[in-house]
Amino acid sequence: MDLFESLRLSGRAIRSHKLRSTLTTLGVVIGVAAVITFVTLGTSLRADVLGQVGGERTPNVYVWAGPEGEDGAPGAGAQPVFTERDLAELRDLPGVSAVVPRGVVPTAAVSSGGDTVAQRQVIATSPEYFDSGEFVAGRGFEPGQREVVLNERAARLFETQATVGDEVTVRLASGESVNATVVGLLNASTSGGPFEGLDSQPLVFVPTDPFYDTTIESPETGRSQRVYPTVTIVAEDFGAVSDVQASTRAYLTNRSDAATLAPGDYAFSVETDQDLVDRLEELLTTLTNFVTGIAVISLVVGSIGIANIMLVSVTERTREIGIMKAVGAQKRDVLQLFLLEAVMLGALGAIVGTPVGILGAYAAAEYIGLELVFPLEWFAIAVGVGMAVGAVSGLYPAWNAARTDPIDALRYE
Repeated sequence: MDLFESLRLSGRAIRSHKLRSTLTTLGVVIGVAAVITFVTLGTSLRADVLGQVGGERTPNVYVWAGPEGEDGAPGAGAQPVFTERDLAELRDLPGVSAVVPRGVVPTAAVSSGGDTVAQRQVIATSPEYFDSGEFVAGRGFEPGQREVVLNERAARLFETQATVGDEVTVRLASGESVNATVVGLLNASTSGGPFEGLDSQPLVFVPTDPFYDTTIESPETGRSQRVYPTVTIVAEDFGAVSDVQASTRAYLTNRSDAATLAPGDYAFSVETDQDLVDRLEELLTTLTNFVTGIAVISLVVGSIGIANIMLVSVTERTREIGIMKAVGAQKRDVLQLFLLEAVMLGALGAIVGTPVGILGAYAAAEYIGLELVFPLEWFAIAVGVGMAVGAVSGLYPAWNAARTDPIDALRYE
């Protein structure tokens, strides 16, 4: 029996049981649609996040001390261990352009123009934190001055949007209030750094002097100094980043105040932008694979449905198989006929499931405001997997039909 004749007979068998064929392929449709939806969302999410993190690489090295062996966001579990002496020593390392400390000042609220909004904390740092191109108005603050810089979302917290020159009152968690002047507004495209979570949350920046007063006695000098939980080291250029990373790690390990102040089960993290991108990409890939693996279970269920219905079909068509063999059909002809029918069911489910999955991904992306990125190779893989599911699930029923004895088949009632 030639292939075209087998296709014709298989198609006729499928059409003669439209409802049963539709229900049989439904499992494959759901499985393929689920895989397409989750893979598309995962690819879109990875492209979006990596675009934010890696879009504007800087020659920065991010340093903090956190629980050893514990994965988490940059700065997770960081303790204030980097003293002013450590910052000065790090500035003297070869290839270092600037060292930017970052501390958190606990607050209760921020007021401007008679409007008070709750604000859990403000960020204390140095002027080197800012790039002049990030400002839509004003400038960075000056050390020792009561000045603040707001990002766009922080400025919009107030009914009368805060602008450069406005007076704000920072109400500290201790109950003390500090008046300051808004000297700079960051533009809308400026997001927080890795330590701020890279999203556009309201951020208020203040100079370490006079706002940040967390101090400790330096183990090396014996003098009380400000101490910070996280530090950003800016290399002179991208070529110097790896050397700066290595020398920073060596200093922190061998002769820093931080090595003495850090708890025993804490370890230093010294990571570059590329390290953070790699970690994030690995995390997103693992998450996508996990969710896709769950969706694949639907495909397995679909394949079981095809195998089940093909076994039923073989039983129902036992006399037909006997007649085919009586007029000269070989085992391979019967095997080919039933195998093609199973493959057609799987392919049909994959072809219908692919656009359903795309629609599902589109709806989900619109709901969460994500720009959709289509992994085209997965569409071809989905159709191929659907056909493979049909072939695998139909193999045993087809083999069972091929080995049917023609005499017994003709006697079958």
